[in-house]
Amino acid sequence: MKNFLFIKNSDLLLQKVSEYWEVMKQWFINTPERSLAQAYEAAQKIRNIEIEHFNCQIIAATSVNETPNVMSYWQSILTQNLTIIKLRLAEFQSSRSLLEISNPVLLNKLQFIDEVIDKYQQQTVIISNINKQSISQPKPIRIDSEIYQNTSNLINPSSNQSIGFLPSSIGRTINRITTDFSPQAEADFIRNYHISQNRTRTSIRFLILLIIIPLLTRQLSKEFFVSPIVERVRSQQITPIFINSEMEEEAFKELKIFEEKLKFQTLLKKAPILSSEEIERNIKEKAIEIAQEFRWKSKDAISNIFADLISLVAFALVVVNGKKEIAAIKSFIDEIIFGLSDSAKAFVIILFTDIFVGFHSPHGWEVILEGLAEHLGVAANESLIFLFIATFPVILDTVVKYWIFRYLSRLSPSALATYKEMNE
Repeated sequence: MKNFLFIKNSDLLLQKVSEYWEVMKQWFINTPERSLAQAYEAAQKIRNIEIEHFNCQIIAATSVNETPNVMSYWQSILTQNLTIIKLRLAEFQSSRSLLEISNPVLLNKLQFIDEVIDKYQQQTVIISNINKQSISQPKPIRIDSEIYQNTSNLINPSSNQSIGFLPSSIGRTINRITTDFSPQAEADFIRNYHISQNRTRTSIRFLILLIIIPLLTRQLSKEFFVSPIVERVRSQQITPIFINSEMEEEAFKELKIFEEKLKFQTLLKKAPILSSEEIERNIKEKAIEIAQEFRWKSKDAISNIFADLISLVAFALVVVNGKKEIAAIKSFIDEIIFGLSDSAKAFVIILFTDIFVGFHSPHGWEVILEGLAEHLGVAANESLIFLFIATFPVILDTVVKYWIFRYLSRLSPSALATYKEMNE
């Protein structure tokens, strides 16, 4: 009876896996056409906005005379649709081998999309150049915040500027006041504000994608693709219950504890007195239960390996298709770091070094490595773990000290002084 139910459940499981496989196969085959249709729809939205609100011109402040809030609204819609077009075109390009590209309807859609986005390429290049200049040049990050100068001038002022009768800070103050009263001050402020706003939105959106897409890919692939295949392969072949020695030792220990607990309760008369045959039968049932549990753990560990590889591929694809977003993230992170006070910078450095290369860090590394080994179904080798702990944190500590000596002394001497005082 049990064998009949097992065979029936196996057939139902295989049937469900086959149905899922057909659905995923059909979805994958329709991916190119679906991606191109979504990109075409986003391009149509941009074209409709240009016709209805910008007199058939590009969506920009120079095309119409609108308030900053209205322009910010249209710019956000433009950025959203351009992002959709970029992602869907990347998806189309990666899967177009499944589709006959000679279809004239698809070619017309591609031509229409290119006509829409080509007008905004120059604008994107200008914004990218402004972001690069804001990173490479020691300009103020934002108005009414601390002005970060090139620290090489602070170390050796005579190398780049001449010494005058008045302090250089007075000259910078006068230049800032003159800039604030210039006719283009308001326009420059609004333009810089929109650039910073778009960069922040793009960075946060891309960071969320970097986290969500690999996690979703891993979970979905493991649930509907990897686990059924691993289960089917292991059910068709005679495979060992344990895939490493640690699992075997853990199972034997659990069975031994159960046997001793059963005998202990019998001796204390907290349980009915059992004969040797009954004790043997209970132990056998417990052994079968433990075997099923560790068989599932072995299957889950094997599935984790393949699911993690698929999620890494998804992460790499997102990174490769988001080079411009990565540049925006770098600028966004630099703005956050340079916006911190000297004490906050020193606090972050000390916190990072104490966690990863501090006195108590070996215990954390040991927990992380043992958890990773258990996740992948690999026996944790204490010799390799201790060798890793003895080398990697030391290398990381050397790199951090070199960075502090080589770069922090030039980027922010005051932060370096604060770091030394806090660390002593």
